[in-house]
Amino acid sequence: MSARDRAIRAFSQWYNGLPVHTASGGPARGTIGAALIVLERLKTEYALDLDAHRAGGGSQIRGASGWSVKEILARFGETRPFLSEGGRTNRGAPGDIRRLLEALRAAGLEHAPPQERVEVLTALQAELVQRVREWHNRQRLTFSYDSSKTTWQIVREILDRARESGKEGPVAQYLVGAKLQLRHPNIQVENFSYSTADAQQARRGDFFLGDTAFHVTVAPMAGVYERCKSNLRDGYRVYLIVPDHVAVGARQNADTVEPGRIFVQSIESFVGGNVNEMSVFSKSDIDRQFRQLLELYNARVDAIETDKSMMIEIPPALLDADGP
Repeated sequence: MSARDRAIRAFSQWYNGLPVHTASGGPARGTIGAALIVLERLKTEYALDLDAHRAGGGSQIRGASGWSVKEILARFGETRPFLSEGGRTNRGAPGDIRRLLEALRAAGLEHAPPQERVEVLTALQAELVQRVREWHNRQRLTFSYDSSKTTWQIVREILDRARESGKEGPVAQYLVGAKLQLRHPNIQVENFSYSTADAQQARRGDFFLGDTAFHVTVAPMAGVYERCKSNLRDGYRVYLIVPDHVAVGARQNADTVEPGRIFVQSIESFVGGNVNEMSVFSKSDIDRQFRQLLELYNARVDAIETDKSMMIEIPPALLDADGP
């Protein structure tokens, strides 16, 4: 068995032996972050003694910080927020790292040529990054549903939570798609992956109903106004749907580009207002409509996205709402 195979087998045994945390559905994120840092250090300082990796005081892993973990993850193409403090969030990390170093010692990787050893350590990091991706895909967005709040505010809070995890763009698009489908159940509303840019696919917008193109963006830049102008030249009506906090600026830009011809509306009003109207402004029916909106949202995400972390956990307060 090659040194690489021995290391990968020992690494897998170490990872599978880590305690599973109920909150994350896997090993502690702090342990994963600390392991990424230690594997990075081993590329240049192949020391398998835990003391070589301890910070002052001995209770933490040296160099384990959210920023360092973020940099390593980014090199493997994973840019979603994972840790705020790296290994410092997990007091059990040193013990977990000791067992990782023991596993590597048993694999005899220190006898491999330096270049081969670096390649193996990079492969082990890639294994951990894959576990990070799996963690992201297990996490759904959560928010507290308060029926005393306006539907506008509830949609705002969903977008706020999405922004915290770097998902505001896709969540906004899928919320608008779910709203259109809920409002027009007999019309097939397009459902494209968020990563599929409408310009790249020669699409008229994120959604197209009747003779109207809908563009959804959380950061309206020059390109979206050019697409709106193109729609207008082709004889279509245009909606530009944006978060409320940028709606005023978007309206000003739209009126500069095409005065009075681009309908700019906030996502909060576009989605929340629809829930109010379909419930005929009845409180009990608002709860039911909101649940249907979120269920439809999740179904649309689940149908085309491999990243299920864009889905929204239905709040307990809505689970009691009557179905259709």
